[in-house]
Amino acid sequence: MKRIKLKYIVYTFFVLLVVVLITFILLFQRNIRTAASVRKLEDGLYSMEYKGDYNLDGFLEQGGASDDLAVAEFVIQDVFHGLLPIDLRGGSFGCSTISAKTPEGDALFGRNFDWGTCTALIVLTNPAEGYDSVSTVNMDFLNLGLNMPEETQMRLLSVAAPFAPMDGMNERGLCVAVLMIQDSPGFQQDTGKPDLTTTMAVRLLLDKASDVEEALELLSQYDMHASAGMMVHFAIADAAGHSVVVEYIGNEMVVTETPVVTNYYLSPGEKYGIGTEESKIRYAMLDDMLQSGFPFSMDGIRDALDSVSKHNFDSDFASTEWSIVYNQSTGEARYYHRENYQKYYSFMAGSS
Repeated sequence: MKRIKLKYIVYTFFVLLVVVLITFILLFQRNIRTAASVRKLEDGLYSMEYKGDYNLDGFLEQGGASDDLAVAEFVIQDVFHGLLPIDLRGGSFGCSTISAKTPEGDALFGRNFDWGTCTALIVLTNPAEGYDSVSTVNMDFLNLGLNMPEETQMRLLSVAAPFAPMDGMNERGLCVAVLMIQDSPGFQQDTGKPDLTTTMAVRLLLDKASDVEEALELLSQYDMHASAGMMVHFAIADAAGHSVVVEYIGNEMVVTETPVVTNYYLSPGEKYGIGTEESKIRYAMLDDMLQSGFPFSMDGIRDALDSVSKHNFDSDFASTEWSIVYNQSTGEARYYHRENYQKYYSFMAGSS
């Protein structure tokens, strides 16, 4: 009798264990598959492919979010099912972007991200209801508050990475990058429209916009809120060669045509020119290259980014953490890490 009872207990325990494992797998299958895709390219640089739906539409349908805490709460509930905490953080960064065309007509977009030493994650996504894209996340802006090895933390956080892109290109050739301006306070629109934070705006445009016109129309439908209270602007360019900067002045969206963006206001008016002096030097250098008739190629954009990277300046920023050359016509993205312009990692928007 005791043997039968013990056998029943063991069987019941085994069944419960199987149920728990199946439930865990069903709940966290996108977490597990995405985490397994994380690949270390070199110290401080990783890549991954998002497996599953990160539910951008659900985020938008709930009204979006007006601050990083609300974005984090959505991620905690939707991605981690309330079981893990997560913080979305920000910090000062300097950047440069340039938009140009090759003699053959290919549209190119280059981006430097200048910051202290950080861990970067290249994110490939292929949403069912949106465009495939490749984007970049500063993983220092994501935090679990747990003490663990870097690679373990990268795998755990990978499933949240689509919510914090700093730049990217989608399969239609639309490029978006967010750049900081040293000004305060950050913009906080309040017109009754759904809310978006800086990084979620980047995700929205990569997923939903095919060109600059569509990007601007999308942005106009939301109240924008600066992540971490930082004043920023958006550089946006498409495969037709149309390039603009979007700035928020007096909480109004202002659009200015420009092929170069750095870290000062470019919109005509009282704010024009506010920003760092170094950023004006970088702007002038890149603009001079464009005006000179320099025959740009992907290598030419690389060299332009090299010329305005941090090793050329006495700067508070440790380095240009990543430089990217996007070919908007072919979908190729070449990543150069920490100012090593002799080596790149190639990805394709739409290869997920």
